Amino acid sequence: MLYFPRWKTILITLVCAVGVVFAFPNLLSREAAESMPRWLPHQQIVLGLDLQGGSHLVLEVETGVVLRERLTALVDETRVRLRGEMKYTGLGVVGDAVNVRPKEPTDVERAIELLDGIDPDVLIAATPEGVVTLTFGETAISTIRDSAVTQSLEIVRRRIDETGTREPTIQRQGPDRILVQLPGIDNPDRIKDLLGKTAKLNFHLVDTETSVGEARQGRLPPGSMLVEADDERDVSGELAQYVVRKRVSVSGDRLVDAQPTFQTNQPVVSFRFDGVGGRKFGDITVQNIGRPLAIILDNKVISAPVIRSPITGGSGVIEGNFTVREATDLALLLRAGALPAPLTILEERSVGPDLGADSVQAGKLAAMIGLFAVIVFMVVSYGLFGLVADVALLINILLLAAALSLLQATLTLPGIAGIVLTIGMAVDANVLVFERIREEVANGRTPFSAVDAGYQRALTTIIDSNVTTLIAAVLLFGLGSGPVKGFGVTLAIGICTSMFSAVMVTRMMVVLWLKQRRPKLLPI
Repeated sequence: MLYFPRWKTILITLVCAVGVVFAFPNLLSREAAESMPRWLPHQQIVLGLDLQGGSHLVLEVETGVVLRERLTALVDETRVRLRGEMKYTGLGVVGDAVNVRPKEPTDVERAIELLDGIDPDVLIAATPEGVVTLTFGETAISTIRDSAVTQSLEIVRRRIDETGTREPTIQRQGPDRILVQLPGIDNPDRIKDLLGKTAKLNFHLVDTETSVGEARQGRLPPGSMLVEADDERDVSGELAQYVVRKRVSVSGDRLVDAQPTFQTNQPVVSFRFDGVGGRKFGDITVQNIGRPLAIILDNKVISAPVIRSPITGGSGVIEGNFTVREATDLALLLRAGALPAPLTILEERSVGPDLGADSVQAGKLAAMIGLFAVIVFMVVSYGLFGLVADVALLINILLLAAALSLLQATLTLPGIAGIVLTIGMAVDANVLVFERIREEVANGRTPFSAVDAGYQRALTTIIDSNVTTLIAAVLLFGLGSGPVKGFGVTLAIGICTSMFSAVMVTRMMVVLWLKQRRPKLLPI
């Protein structure tokens, strides 16, 4: 235990030096740290929402909309399968099922045969009244809802990351909710606007054979729909309306890029399709020259330009009465992708930076008092050995700060409590070793023998106690959320750094002192 090869001494010294280098940026202001060369360590400890202030949002994913869309698609597929095979009535969505009634009771079994295999998740049955129902099973519904929430979580993450928000917390909460915490964001209005838009973009051909007046009077063909413009007004001052084909000519899912730009000094959004989308877009423009193509975003017509010539490059522009900010946000939404379902803000809270500053100040004060008390206790109790333990404690704090900076782990108020707890726990291993050394000295051992026996016999206890605490910290991190997770992070990192400082750093300094001084009595 007292033999320290040169490589081990160099390695321990190098680790301590690296800890100092990575912890140093925390002594600088954020601006000074960010202005440092990129090749130098410049990352600082990330403060959580409760320490630097910001916004807290709880969003609910309206998963029922996704299920409704699946049922609507089922209606269209049912119509295709039964067309020309039999006469039917009442085809549509009723509750969580699609109903269709064959006009001839003898056609019920025939309808079930035709619809069999329409979707592997769909259950088909017939009621005594002769109505054929198509429903999704419970497992399928659960999968649809879970998939919608998972996809929404990823889209929300992309949208917020595109805004440049630093260290947001975005995680699932319950079966259909998403927790969003935005440190440093005092006014989240723009974020809420971005999250409140589904951003479902599709291209539809305008029905030039049906006028808006006819559509308003109810004379709307089955394959067309009446859609309101986003901000275009008609001669009466009301929002303009368009009759467009229900069939999607090109889906916005095929977009691979969207950027804000200018055209004739007006902000527009340029877009680019993938290979499949580019071919579809090219075919549509080739076959429909002279016909308007409506660009529909979230069930609103942004614009409906007339196709003047074939567009075969797989790219184009979206025009509208955009401001620069609106064009930038629309491009961001299109790049991030469409939400599968709308989001509803259930809870919104803002945490002021003053409260966070008070928490940081109180945490610093608690840490300083705890550190001072531990240093004094160790020196009074163990003399020179206690001073060595105090040096190792300071190194432990530097390593903890370096690890938090390097890993970019978010420090919360409970995390500060974990640091204060770590300060006390960091000398616990030294106390065990020093007490063992005292016992060995009292039993008549020489200084070298007493130190060797003290470290050998205390090591198992030290490892057991720290491993059990580490298991608890890992469980807090894995099963907890928010502040509990932050406490688990700092506690786990603190345990690892304190083990290193107590078992390696302190022992190295004690061994080097013994070999240099060779004392006849130990000052402990």
